[in-house]
Amino acid sequence: MSGAGNPLAQHLASGSTSVCRCWSVTRRDGTVYGFTDHDRTLSFDGVAFRADTGMTARAVEQVTGLSVDNSEVVGALSHPSVREADIAAGRFDGAEVRAWLVNWQDLSERALLFRGSLGEITRSGGGFRAELRGLSEALNQPRGRAYQATCPAVLGDASCGFDLATPGYFLEGPLTLAEDGRILTLPDTGGFSKGWFARGRVRVLSGDAVGLVGIVKADISKAGTRRLELWETLRAGVAAGDVVRVEAGCDRRAATCRDKFSNFLNFRGFPNIPGEDWLMSYPQKKGVNDGGSLGA
Repeated sequence: MSGAGNPLAQHLASGSTSVCRCWSVTRRDGTVYGFTDHDRTLSFDGVAFRADTGMTARAVEQVTGLSVDNSEVVGALSHPSVREADIAAGRFDGAEVRAWLVNWQDLSERALLFRGSLGEITRSGGGFRAELRGLSEALNQPRGRAYQATCPAVLGDASCGFDLATPGYFLEGPLTLAEDGRILTLPDTGGFSKGWFARGRVRVLSGDAVGLVGIVKADISKAGTRRLELWETLRAGVAAGDVVRVEAGCDRRAATCRDKFSNFLNFRGFPNIPGEDWLMSYPQKKGVNDGGSLGA
């Protein structure tokens, strides 16, 4: 925003200003929301920034270096664009946030002040408070490869390379029973083997919980149905008739990668790496003590 040639900088230097703040929130499912503290709706970059949302943004603290920028968004849950159910379901978790300072008389005069993501969101008294995290927050995440016996890849991601749309590795259909958002039952139309979906993912394709994902703790096949128990309750209501997609589970072992998915060439673990028990091992008369591989 600095510089004599910047239109907004010139406007601010004039001494008589007409500026406001606008910010957009882009959820991970692609839904975009626009908000402004101006008294009328503004539009630019294909986004309508609504003025009647009851939302405000605190001043952004920006510093040089790599420390995380600090700010908060606060608001009342009084507008259809931000529903308490969506916040509770986690649909806004990790959403991308951009904030501008805008001359509302000439929208071409604007400057991007902040870009980051939503952090912790708290709800109380009919309102919410959302923490904003700057781009440097990504540098706090662990990087590098872990040397472990099991595979660190997530089934179906770029490292794994397995196509979860392969026939025989997913089951899709309407629920016949949903208990407490954690125990789901649907028809078994594929004749899958016992425990096929344990540690797999359940994706909700319709209903109030559409777009949410749960991890399967237990998979029980009985009388032509699959009864799936999730590790955690889905954070939105699921009911009989909602369509779900269940994907095969992987326990990240080399044998599973080879025998269940025929994907051993993409296995990212180290199945023969010595474990902690190796440190306490000792030679035995009945064993083969020739200095060869312990994993053989």
